[in-house]
Amino acid sequence: MDDEKPITEQALDTITTAVEATSEAAVTAVKKVRKAAKKVAKKVAPKKASKKKAKKATKKASKKASKKAAKKSSKKAAKKTAKKATKKSAKKAAKSKKKAKR
Repeated sequence: MDDEKPITEQALDTITTAVEATSEAAVTAVKKVRKAAKKVAKKVAPKKASKKKAKKATKKASKKASKKAAKKSSKKAAKKTAKKATKKSAKKAAKSKKKAKR
């Protein structure tokens, strides 16, 4: 460190160089990750899928997903109504017991 420069200026210089180094390292890391992701995408993706086939596949997938969602929601609704019914019947039973005691 220079004895001629004030301490604050020396600290600022050190911080600045550290920030520059880390930003450069981050940029290179991002570039490497992007390159690797592109390679993986090329390997995973089909070579030449026609647009029509891709559209059909997405339509089928969305239909299946919507059917599944509908099934799930109907099951949940049935469970909820069953729970509500049991709660109501339990309340009615409790009320009738109270009335019977009186």
